Parts: sequence; structure tokens; C-alpha cells
Amino acid sequence: MTRSDIISLAEKFIMESPKNYISEEDAISANCVGLQIYDAPIFGFGSVNDELYNRFKLPDVIDSDFLSPSEWLPEAKTVISFFLPFTGKIKLANSPNNKWPADEWLNGRHEGQLLLQDLMLFLEKALSDAGYKVVLPSLDDAFTYKDVDIGGSTRFLSNWSERHIAYACGLGTFGLSKGLITRIGMCGRFGSLITNLDLPKDKRDYNDVYEYCSMCGACATRCPAKAISLDDGKNSMLCSEFLKETRKKYDPRYGCGKCQVGVPCESKIP
Repeated sequence: MTRSDIISLAEKFIMESPKNYISEEDAISANCVGLQIYDAPIFGFGSVNDELYNRFKLPDVIDSDFLSPSEWLPEAKTVISFFLPFTGKIKLANSPNNKWPADEWLNGRHEGQLLLQDLMLFLEKALSDAGYKVVLPSLDDAFTYKDVDIGGSTRFLSNWSERHIAYACGLGTFGLSKGLITRIGMCGRFGSLITNLDLPKDKRDYNDVYEYCSMCGACATRCPAKAISLDDGKNSMLCSEFLKETRKKYDPRYGCGKCQVGVPCESKIP
């Protein structure tokens, strides 16, 4: 199985899946019925021996609990990361600079995450059927997530970070909002898998963690929780508290995404 095979399988799965369109049953409002969630994904292929994985274990990056690819799968050869971009209709619907997320965004965020997980499981089966071993860290029983108080500031830490993995695999760099800016922007969702299939790796075309971010501050202006600033970056606690408000209002759905739309990095590198 080649890189092209994996990308083609994923594109076909997403573009043909009925779950990529909001059903009448799941739609929050009439505007969402039939709404397409994702456009075709983009992929990055990384080495399991990348020195970044040791850096991710540092307390000022992720945490010592972070598990490297080889700790998830000792025979690992390749890390595969992908980005699923939200469609233009979802972006446009959430663009008005008001407090609450659009129905389209909430549907896209919730049903879209379920579809993303389905894609990971689909690729896991395709690779397994071809005779390769696969681990999906974010869906694995060993995946952990915790809140940590560091100097009076809350950080949310996990032993596998989809954004950091995407960075390592060459998909993009971080922005002021802590989202990851890819060549088609930051408005979407990330997923990944680890396999013992040895594939050609992508070269990162950046050196700095924030290389693609212009630090324009547009995301800070748009944030309804006032959780982003040019001086201090992102306050994860303020963001989390606002997301809890959206969950109370829209349960079981939640989200915001205002910092990802109506900004220069919405659909491209600024």
C-alpha cells in the first residue's frame, strides 16, 4: 500500500460517506439539513524517529506523559496525520462576529468529529487487511487527558496531541489561537494513526513553531471569551469555560470556532 493509495481511500471515503452530510434527524435547524461537513482531506507522513517527539515530552511543550509513536507501537515506521477542512458554508455561517457559534458550526463540529473517527477506523481496517499493524492513539484505551495547574494557570494535557503530530508531519505551524495553520488554513479537524508500514516521509518546510502566523491579532478580536491576546497568547482556561457554556446551551453539542473563521488564516497561510 502506497501513500497515494491511503490518500485516495480517505478522499473517497469522505466525499462518498452519507455521514459527510447532515441528516434531517441530526440537523439543529432547517439550515443544516443536507449540509456538507468536510472537503477532501490533506495528509502528512512523518518518521517515528523524529527528534520532535522527545521535545514534546518537555513540560513547556506538552508533558512528560506524552507517548512517542514507538511507545504506542514498538514496530512503528510511519506516523500519518491528516486534516479535514470544513466546507465554505460552515465557515461562512460561523463568520458573524457574535457570541454564539452558528448551528452549522455546531453540527459540523459534533457530527464531523464522529465522521473523523470513522475515517481513522476505516484506514486502520484497510491497513490491517493489507497485513500491517496500526494504532489510533486518540481512540486507544491508553489515551489520557488531564487538567494541570501550572503557576496558577490551567493547562490541558494529553499523552497524544493531534495538532503537535500534524506539526511534526509537516502539515503546518501553530497560530496565536493555538490552532494549526495548514496550507489550506486552520478551519477543520485533525486525526492521525501510527503504522509499521514504511512510507516516504514529508519534509517540514518551516523551522519556527509560529512561522505561518502573521500575529495580526484578528483571532483575539473575534474571541467571545476574550481568551486570546497578542501579549499573552491563549488562555486555555477562559476558552474552556466558554466551551462549557456552549455545552449547557447546545448539549450534547458544543464548540465555538470564532477564532478560526473571518481571519486571514481561515483557508490559507496568511
